[in-house]
Amino acid sequence: MLPSRKPPLLWLVLTLLLSSFAAQAQQTTSTQLISSFDKRVTVKVLPNGLTFILCERPEAPVFSFFTIVDAGSANDPQGESGLAHMFEHMAFKGTNQIGTTNYPAEKIALARVEKDYAAYEYEYLKPVGRDPQKLKQLHEVFEADVKAAQQYVIPNQFSEIAEENGAVGLNASTSEDSTQYFWSMPANRFQLWAYLESGRIGHPVMREFYKERNVVMEERRMRIDSSPIGRMVEQFLATAYVAHPYGRSGVGWPSEISQVSATEAAAFHKKYYTPSNIVIAVAGDITPAEAMPIVEKYFGSIPAGPRPEEMTTVEPPQIAEKSVILKDPSQPFYIEGYHRPDYRDPDNAVYDAISDILSNGRTSRLYRSLVRDQHIAAVAAGFSGFPGDKYPGLYAFYAVPLPGHTPQEMRTAIHKQIDLLKTTDVTDAELEMFKTRARADLIRGLDDNRGLASQLAQYQLRYGDWRELFRQLDAIDKVTKADIRRVANKVFVASNRTYAMIETEAPQPQAAPVATPKTGATPAKPATAGKGGAQ
Repeated sequence: MLPSRKPPLLWLVLTLLLSSFAAQAQQTTSTQLISSFDKRVTVKVLPNGLTFILCERPEAPVFSFFTIVDAGSANDPQGESGLAHMFEHMAFKGTNQIGTTNYPAEKIALARVEKDYAAYEYEYLKPVGRDPQKLKQLHEVFEADVKAAQQYVIPNQFSEIAEENGAVGLNASTSEDSTQYFWSMPANRFQLWAYLESGRIGHPVMREFYKERNVVMEERRMRIDSSPIGRMVEQFLATAYVAHPYGRSGVGWPSEISQVSATEAAAFHKKYYTPSNIVIAVAGDITPAEAMPIVEKYFGSIPAGPRPEEMTTVEPPQIAEKSVILKDPSQPFYIEGYHRPDYRDPDNAVYDAISDILSNGRTSRLYRSLVRDQHIAAVAAGFSGFPGDKYPGLYAFYAVPLPGHTPQEMRTAIHKQIDLLKTTDVTDAELEMFKTRARADLIRGLDDNRGLASQLAQYQLRYGDWRELFRQLDAIDKVTKADIRRVANKVFVASNRTYAMIETEAPQPQAAPVATPKTGATPAKPATAGKGGAQ
C-alpha cells in the first residue's frame, strides 16, 4: 500500500491552524482559568456537612447537576459485593413521599418482607440440617409478603415526575470509587429538583428491592457471564489484586449479589450516604441568591452523620508476573496491567503523558505500530487508573488482534513500544502535543453544563478544592522526557505485571441427543430454591 499524501496547500493550512490553536492553549494558564471561574463559582458547606457548588452560566435557561457520593464498589462490605451498585438502582425507586400510595402501610408491609426474608435466609444458610419443606414454606411466605407490599407501589414515579418537568439525561453510574447521579432540567424547576434529589438522598425507600435484585443479576449475566471479555477482565482483576477490594467484581459475585437484602442496602445507605460524604455541583442559569435558600431548606434538613472511615487495606507489592488465559470460541483479546500509585501521586501527570503519547488518536505510537504499520491489530491502546484511581490502580495496555494474529503477537508488539519508552526519549513534538491536547481537552470538557458540574464535583470531592481542576495544568507543564523514561522503567517491569488473554478455541461439537424411551417416565430432579427465590 502506498503512503497517503496530503495536498501541500491543505497540509500547510492544517499546520498553521494547529500551531495557532496550540499557541492559544499555551497562553491559557491555570491562574487565568481560576480567576475566570472564581467570579462564577460559589461553594457552600451546609451545617450537616454536605458540600454544594454552584457555577453560574446564564447563557440558556437550564441547569445540570452532578451528585457524587464518595462510595463505590470498593466500599462494598465483605461478603456483599455489588451492594453499592444495587443501591444506585434503589435511588430511583422513590422516597417516603414519591412512589407510594400509602407509605405508613407500605412501611409496615416492607418490614414484614424483611422479617420473613431473614427467617428464610437463616434456614437457607444452614450448613447442615436444612429442611427442604420448611425452606419451601418460608419462601412462599416471603413471596406473599413481597406481593402484599407491591400493592402500594407507584412504579417509576420518581423518574416520571422529573421527566414530565423537563429533565433529560436522567441517569446514574457506579464505579469502584464513587456513585454518581445526574440530569439536566429547566432553570425554573430548580426547587423541584432540590425536593427530588434531597428526598432520595435523605429518605430513600427499599421498595421493589428483590425484584430489582433480579434485574442486577440479569445485568451481571449479560455483562460478565455471557461475555468472554467480561469474564476475562473479571478474572484479570481478581488475579492482579490479592488484598484490595479492586480485585472484587464490581457488579458483584453471583453468590453474594443474589443474597444481599434490603436491610443490608439500608445499612449501606446509612453509612455512606451521609451528607459529609457527598458533593453536589450545579452549573447553569441559577444565581446564589436563588439557589442557596432552596438548598439549605431541602438538603440542610438531611440528618448529619459521621464521615465513613478511610479504607486501611493496602495491596502488597507484586513480586512475580501473573497470568490468566481463557480459551473460548470467540474473538481473541490481550490485556496487561501494572500496579501504579493513586491519583495523588506526584507522577500522576506523567502517566497521563504516557497514555497520550501511546494511545491518543491515529498519530499515537500503539495505533501507528500495531494498527497502521504492522496490520496485526484492530485496536491497541494504553490507559491509566483501572479499575479506579482513588486507591492504587493499574496502568493497562490492551489490543484486539486482527484475523490470523494472536494475543501473543499483541503482547510482543506492546512490549516493544514499552521498551522504547524506557530506552529512548519521546520527541519534543510528542511531549508538546500532549500538553496542548491536555489544555484543549480540559477546556472542551467545560463547554457544557453537565461536563462542568461533573468536573467541579469530582475535584472538590477528591482534593477539597475545585480549583485543582485547573492547577493540574501546572503539573502537566512540568512533565519532562526524563520523567517519562523514569516512570516507565520503574513501573513497567515483569514482576509488576499481570496479563490476561482470550485464545480462540474451536467450538466443541454438540453431542447427539440421547433417545428417550416412549414408555416409562424418568423421575424429575427435585426443584431447589436459590436464596433469591425458586430457580
